[in-house]
Amino acid sequence: MMTLDREFRWKGRTVAWSRSGSGPPVVFCHGTPWSSVLWQPFADALQSEFTVYLWDMPGYGQSSKLPEQAVDLGTQSALFRDLLDHWGLDAPHVVAHDVGGTVALRAHLLHGAPYATLALVDVVALGPWGSEFFRLVADHPSVFEAQPPAVHRGALEAYISGASHRGLTKDQMQALTAPWVTDEGQAAFYRQIAAADERFTDEVESQYRTLSIPVKVIWGLEDVWIPVDRARLLADIITGAELELIADAGHLVHHDAPVHLATALHRWLAKVR
Repeated sequence: MMTLDREFRWKGRTVAWSRSGSGPPVVFCHGTPWSSVLWQPFADALQSEFTVYLWDMPGYGQSSKLPEQAVDLGTQSALFRDLLDHWGLDAPHVVAHDVGGTVALRAHLLHGAPYATLALVDVVALGPWGSEFFRLVADHPSVFEAQPPAVHRGALEAYISGASHRGLTKDQMQALTAPWVTDEGQAAFYRQIAAADERFTDEVESQYRTLSIPVKVIWGLEDVWIPVDRARLLADIITGAELELIADAGHLVHHDAPVHLATALHRWLAKVR
């Protein structure tokens, strides 16, 4: 697994991040239960033309996972605004996946984070969202945190496998589960699920029509976590948004159709840079 070699301290949290390449800035935002490792190959591919930024939200990946600190999407969006300030970025291109979309949208619409453009890849943006699993964990977080490691690993792998339409390789599954299989990671996994709440999208949905930056919506046609009708509705709501659907790809379009996703992102960024 790649290493994020820099740190940002924020309200007692440690945010792991990295920067590479040269050119206009592109910031990648991951979702749940993922980390920046999902975006690493795409950042690598773009760094000859762009300065790419990767980071792990607190509670995820290589960032701190302190049990007493909130990891809800409201907290993450406020942090993201301050992280952009820390980097000195006044108008980056932002690429977001899953709840990273909520974080990016809230940071821009509620906290005034300035973007040049926004690419939304299979994002959590419109209610309803979540699942019965989310609600079960929210009702019994301590029970899930106390599961035997082998039981947790089995549940974790089964949960993650459902995000891919084509199926994950052993190495891909290992990379995605690695942050969550330690004692610290197991507890953090269930804490971030328990913190999921639709109010964080409810608070900004009405403002999507006010977005005045170029927006691209990219979606896997076979996404069973967030069905493609959400993509079409989101693209309709956001004035001028472009929509690109990727065949034979699920929620983890990064692994299901990496070439198509990389091509779509490069085409988008080359056009708007």
